[in-house]
Amino acid sequence: MNASPVSSTTAGLAVAGCTGLAVFGPLVGLSPAWIALLVGGGLLGLTLDASQLEGMGGHLLAEALPGGKMRLRRVARHEAGHWLVAREEEMKVRRVLVGTRPCLEAGLRCNGATEFELPDQVRLPMEDLRRWSRVLQAGMVAETLLEGSARGGADDRALLGRIWGLSGQDVATAQREQRRARREVEQLLRKRLDDLDVIAGRLLEGLDPEVT
Repeated sequence: MNASPVSSTTAGLAVAGCTGLAVFGPLVGLSPAWIALLVGGGLLGLTLDASQLEGMGGHLLAEALPGGKMRLRRVARHEAGHWLVAREEEMKVRRVLVGTRPCLEAGLRCNGATEFELPDQVRLPMEDLRRWSRVLQAGMVAETLLEGSARGGADDRALLGRIWGLSGQDVATAQREQRRARREVEQLLRKRLDDLDVIAGRLLEGLDPEVT
């Protein structure tokens, strides 16, 4: 089995900590032995993060600190966009996860995910292609509307590209339909911004997105 990559967040924290100890440790009276011990502990933590936490330890730490939920607000809004548009399209959502810990517990290396029932057939009819185009772009649109830009969505774009690539449609048609779908989603979500924030808030609290 290949070793799990260490996240840039975790590696950055480790490097910053080691550098800080080397520079400021002697100034505050830390002996070289203590500095070596602390640096060794940091490197051990980095190794454990890579082997046991799939390189996501830095994210877990950041989310556990004060203000951690605010760091996840963008993720929650992204997933809320997927969920809301999927409901409009009557597409089944298996589950919605927000936060590194629940994602790791589900076997996913990310800090947010919305899982759908994937289609049974490879070549989808045009209307289904349009529905998937709306649902898979909804997270990025929600982020853009509520946060000013979209940081997530690479997996969404990749899946959408695969679905269209297997559809037998030409590239020009795929691009045109995806642009059309994005405009439709933007129009819908602009009218549902309050609902988006309510759903995102429930996801941040670990609640079901459905408001009963």
